[in-house]
Amino acid sequence: MNGDIEAVGAAVTAGLAGRAVEAGHGEGRARPGGRCLNCGTLLTGPHCHYCGQKADLHRSFSAIGHDLVHAIFHFEGKIWNTLPLLAWRPGDLTRRYIHGERARFISPLALFLFAVFLTYIVLAMVGPGGGIGEQIARAAAEQTRSNALTSSFEEAIDRIDKRLAATGVPPAERDALVERRATLHKSADYLGMVPSMSDEERDKGPPVLDDPTAQILTGAEFLSRTKVDTGIPFIDKSLKKGVANPGLVIYKLQANAYKFAWALIPLSLPFMWMLYPFSRRFHTYDHFVFVTYSISFVLLLFVAVRLVNLTIFGQAATALAIMYIPFHMYRQLRGAYRSSRFGAFVRMNLLLYFSLFAAITFLLILLGMGVAA
Repeated sequence: MNGDIEAVGAAVTAGLAGRAVEAGHGEGRARPGGRCLNCGTLLTGPHCHYCGQKADLHRSFSAIGHDLVHAIFHFEGKIWNTLPLLAWRPGDLTRRYIHGERARFISPLALFLFAVFLTYIVLAMVGPGGGIGEQIARAAAEQTRSNALTSSFEEAIDRIDKRLAATGVPPAERDALVERRATLHKSADYLGMVPSMSDEERDKGPPVLDDPTAQILTGAEFLSRTKVDTGIPFIDKSLKKGVANPGLVIYKLQANAYKFAWALIPLSLPFMWMLYPFSRRFHTYDHFVFVTYSISFVLLLFVAVRLVNLTIFGQAATALAIMYIPFHMYRQLRGAYRSSRFGAFVRMNLLLYFSLFAAITFLLILLGMGVAA
């Protein structure tokens, strides 16, 4: 062990010594007056005027982090130009980007991809929180466990019934099977399982409860005891799989939400066109920039609120965020499309409903993928 540590120390010392002796080692430098290391063009400044590459290129380990941040943001100023406008003057940001001010700001698609990535990282680190989402996930996992136990009990009872129905079963074995079957029924009753349901119970459906989590769990129990029969084989098979394992469906929903978050953009574009139908001033690209910046802001706001929820100010931050989102939509509509106050207010209310509809459609698509997969 000591020898390994000494070897590492010797390697580090040698590297530092080499750096001191040859400070420029590991870096590519093409000063003005030299030639570009990428295309060979004669340099007249800090950047190549032909391909745009910098004159000074670093090959140090610390440059990896810089390149990563630069690839996402073009960190040198773009992030500080974009985020304040996105948060407070989103309409100006949208309009200026559409009208050609591109070099100063992060592109909407790059910001959207970063927001999705950041949301994934934060939720993976701190979880979705102790709200209804986490309760539903726990309820789904519990229902999955209950369904698995129910299925195992039913399979065991079916095997016993088939054996009892056979001819030539010795009396001693028959008595043991009857006792085993009674024990299984008692165990199922103790665990609260209901292997069958009367027609009257099925017609009544699940009860209506005040607690949303309890309502979802009760509904899942009701579905698990109800035969799925739509008449369409692949739908019946998918629904049966989803009902049998709702915990897996929840997991797939979370995984697919990050993979297919981009689908929110095309889902939202038709609604933006409906806000300005037959307008020749605004095109699909304009709506794309608007929607992408708007969704990016909501995701970043969600991340910020989730982090603040770790402190004592969580409830206040959540309430402020819920109130600020409509105001943010109003400001973006008014600034980006130059709408009047009244027009922006009316469209903001419509956009809230459209956003809710797009989100529900997105969740239904994810649910279908989770059940069918």
